[in-house]
Amino acid sequence: MSLRPDLAAIADMIAPNSRVLDVGCGDGTLLEHLKRTRNVDGRGIELSQQNVNQCVARGLSVLQGDADADLADYPSQAFDVVILSQTIQATRAPAKVLENLLRIGQRTIVSFPNFGHWRVRLSLLFNGRMPRTRALDYAWYDTPNIHLCTIRDFTQMANQSGAKIEKALALGANGTKPIHADAFGPNLMAEGAIFLMNRRGDAAWGPAISRAGSS
Repeated sequence: MSLRPDLAAIADMIAPNSRVLDVGCGDGTLLEHLKRTRNVDGRGIELSQQNVNQCVARGLSVLQGDADADLADYPSQAFDVVILSQTIQATRAPAKVLENLLRIGQRTIVSFPNFGHWRVRLSLLFNGRMPRTRALDYAWYDTPNIHLCTIRDFTQMANQSGAKIEKALALGANGTKPIHADAFGPNLMAEGAIFLMNRRGDAAWGPAISRAGSS
């Protein structure tokens, strides 16, 4: 089974035999792929009991939990990599969640939809209504996304949270492209983004990131 482009890009960043925590792991597709192809020691947290049941049926170690409430219980530096995929915009306190991710993992990978994409801007400009796009395919009244952000917004929050950004990728219809610093282009053109980070000031730790993900 093929992975979504963002999950495939995340998987390429994970070195074999890493200890991985996938927060908001959904039905376990990424964790299962990482266990099969990278032999990771994988754990997951998922809010939906139905998704937790699917993960357990796949033989995955996944607990029902809430990123806002439960990450504080995890010890510091417990995992090589902590993943939060397409979830941070659905949390009540994104900055606090990110701080916990950076504390728990030696490295942190976060992906999210970009509310600064040109289709979003044009929809607001010409229609005067909250947009629906491929990356944000919800009506305003039933969306789980309560803290939408742009790539520039996330970069600012990451810096304020004490994160050192090791790598950033813009997501689009044609795959992924590197984001350089706080560039204007990706903030306008990318449908989403993936950030690989560690906690600023911490030393480098072991081969937690694959060579494919470090270029």
